[in-house]
Amino acid sequence: MIIFNPTWEEAVAGAAGLAGMSAALLYRGKALAATPAVDEGDEGDEGARTARTARRLLASGRFAREAALVVALFALWQFAGTFSVLGPDGALGRARWLWDAERAMHLPSEAWLQHQILPHPVLMQAFNLYYDILHFPVLIACLIWLFIWHRDRYGPFRITLAVFTGLCLFIQLIPVAPPRMLSGIGMIDSAALYGQSVYSPTGGFEADQLSAMPSVHVGWAILVAIAVITVLRSPWRWLVLLYPVLTTTAVVVTANHFWLDGVAAGIVLAAVMAGQAAVRRVLPGREPQSSQQPVTQAAQVMTRSARG
Repeated sequence: MIIFNPTWEEAVAGAAGLAGMSAALLYRGKALAATPAVDEGDEGDEGARTARTARRLLASGRFAREAALVVALFALWQFAGTFSVLGPDGALGRARWLWDAERAMHLPSEAWLQHQILPHPVLMQAFNLYYDILHFPVLIACLIWLFIWHRDRYGPFRITLAVFTGLCLFIQLIPVAPPRMLSGIGMIDSAALYGQSVYSPTGGFEADQLSAMPSVHVGWAILVAIAVITVLRSPWRWLVLLYPVLTTTAVVVTANHFWLDGVAAGIVLAAVMAGQAAVRRVLPGREPQSSQQPVTQAAQVMTRSARG
């Protein structure tokens, strides 16, 4: 099975390449836009072609710049997963505390849910694949969708994504073991069972396996669902709520996260969005100049490029 899961070094290289491409495209686009034929509004064939080319280059350059930012964020996530502040010694103890806290709160047992799926190998392997490969592509697709068709919503979404992910990485510097590492609770490593694990085959307490709290995957799924629900107006948009539900189910039945890992992600995301709302209330006068005008201009560029 081939899984696309680049290292942080590969992600950094990709981000640098995209940044260089963006700089080149923007430089060339601005140079063409500044030519006399474009400046004077020449309606001839040559001037029109030059103007269209400039718009396309600028739009492509902006897109490559945003892609570089996202890949750089992924690189940071991968890098943060290679180390922790406190070391692995207390990771199992913290996981045990979470398990006991959930039982005290009478939350459903993750082990019970997993044992409902284990007798069905195809379904279990599907959940393993879901956990391994789906989260980042769906997030990227959402970013592209907002960037191209709903640019006014893209900026706030990107800020929320970056701040939420950064806070989660900061919290994950305190290692917490996933349920699959906790003995005596009846859960197994389902990905290892079917040879689908993305982690080291030697097992052990690598730092990237001890970043279970909070669940970034669940937080991303909730954020994508919020974006779809708030942007679209179709009654079918509510079906997107199945995405965070399925994501939470996947991370639990594969024994990669506790329920409380997802709850913590939701709390962090809610705090980030509340902080953004507070900033908008404090600085309402800056919204039209700093956000709306560039958004309108960018949307016009994309529309003209599509028509051309």
